Amino acid sequence: MTKAGNTLTIDKLASGYGESMVLREITMKVRPGQVVCLMGRNGVGKTTLMKTIMGLIKPKNGTIRYGEQELTAAPPYRHARAGIGYVPQGRDIFSQLTVEENLKIGLEAAGGSLRKAGIPESVYEKFPVLGQMLKRKGGDLSGGQQQQLAIARALVAEPKLLLLDEPMEGIQPSIVMDIERVIESIKANQSMSVLLVEQSLTFATSIADYYYVLDKGMIVAEGTPASLSEDQVRKHLAV
Repeated sequence: MTKAGNTLTIDKLASGYGESMVLREITMKVRPGQVVCLMGRNGVGKTTLMKTIMGLIKPKNGTIRYGEQELTAAPPYRHARAGIGYVPQGRDIFSQLTVEENLKIGLEAAGGSLRKAGIPESVYEKFPVLGQMLKRKGGDLSGGQQQQLAIARALVAEPKLLLLDEPMEGIQPSIVMDIERVIESIKANQSMSVLLVEQSLTFATSIADYYYVLDKGMIVAEGTPASLSEDQVRKHLAV
């Protein structure tokens, strides 16, 4: 079993909306095969960071590199072609398209031979329910099934780095367990890195190789699960 992919390197990143600066001096790494958890209260900049990494928000300062590729000012399609997949908070599927059509849109990010090969069977192995609902419109699925579809849509392009923004938020417990199992299988396989925004300290503790804790737009704590105390993390998660 070998690790694959590149290191995501973020250096002194500043980002925000208009004149409003949300992130300041963010420096972090996601190494090949790692699951890295990004934690923090609501409103501290986690989603802004994920969107900036994906090229949906242009940084005001700093750099974003994936392996040897400079992505700081690159459009989102370049990030996708570099091997970065993204599942945004709130799912963001195409509700009027079928499950199969949603998955085929995910293939567009892959380009080349992957697009010609079609939807990989491994996606249905991870999310069997989607294989039974291919002709159903995305908007007719439950919230949990839509989240599974959003993750599957990112996985069809076989990314080497997967950005997951609170994938378990507002999901029924049975599907939370399914999504946790998928993340655990990705970690075990070590062919993909994951940057995970997650509020459940219990799951984050069990899955993460490394943590970053964000507060007021800055990294205030980082380390391995062994080096970060729960009390240290919880004080930055408490409302």
